[in-house]
Amino acid sequence: MKFRPTAIGYVRSDISGARQAWDETKVRSTAALRGFDFAKMIVIDGRTGKPLLAGLKATIARINAEAVFVPSTTHFEGGTVPGDLRQAVDVFTVSPENVYSRTGSDGH
Repeated sequence: MKFRPTAIGYVRSDISGARQAWDETKVRSTAALRGFDFAKMIVIDGRTGKPLLAGLKATIARINAEAVFVPSTTHFEGGTVPGDLRQAVDVFTVSPENVYSRTGSDGH
């Protein structure tokens, strides 16, 4: 059996709105197309705030995830991928399609 790296998805329901189910589907399918084993979808609303990043990082560590897939950077506070998240995993955006790697180089 071939090893596939593990990924999780992250969606903010307040950003997705009526498109939430579509965003979740696109996140899962993009992870699969990139060769990842999709383990978990984390969905929050905007009221969760800063504790989210700690919870997201705890989930990453618990399941040994290599990547986080997100519909777009607008799902992160301030519209940018948090630097400490990029230290832990590669972050993939669905639209526009982009990779924010742990090495610090943006895009593919």
